[in-house]
Amino acid sequence: MGIPCYAFLYLRLAVAASFLTSVSDRYGLWGPPGTTSVAWGGFQQFAAYTAQLNPWAPAVLVQPLAWVVTVAETVLGFTLVVGLGTRYAALASGVLLGLFALGLTVGTGVKSALNYSVFTASAGAFALATAPSHRWSLDALLAPRAPRGEAVEASVLETQRSKQHAR
Repeated sequence: MGIPCYAFLYLRLAVAASFLTSVSDRYGLWGPPGTTSVAWGGFQQFAAYTAQLNPWAPAVLVQPLAWVVTVAETVLGFTLVVGLGTRYAALASGVLLGLFALGLTVGTGVKSALNYSVFTASAGAFALATAPSHRWSLDALLAPRAPRGEAVEASVLETQRSKQHAR
């Protein structure tokens, strides 16, 4: 099992928590606008922020864009928490966070994107997509298991070989 297994679990839950806390802030669950540690406190404030980060977008597209991002973050957050389609959710998360970093850079400057570690979060999501498996996930529960005596994945065999050579 080892440290990589726990690191990927931690990364999966950290990215999920980031999405879900942001979404809950848009619905005022962390408090009203102006409260300490509340970014938006309401969806209208988030839509205004969406417009700031997407100056290229016509005003008519700002509300739909804010809703698309909110739905995407909600779906990705929950799929990462339960570990369903983890590799695809991680890839989509990396793309979404990369686009957010780009929008933040264009809308407010690269310093804020760096301060909020959005590039790091995007890279972490892409790293999560490279995990060979995801323990403590629905993916692991739903994965077909090879009956005794049948073939197993090449990666499992390679891991066993490398452990034998290390001895």
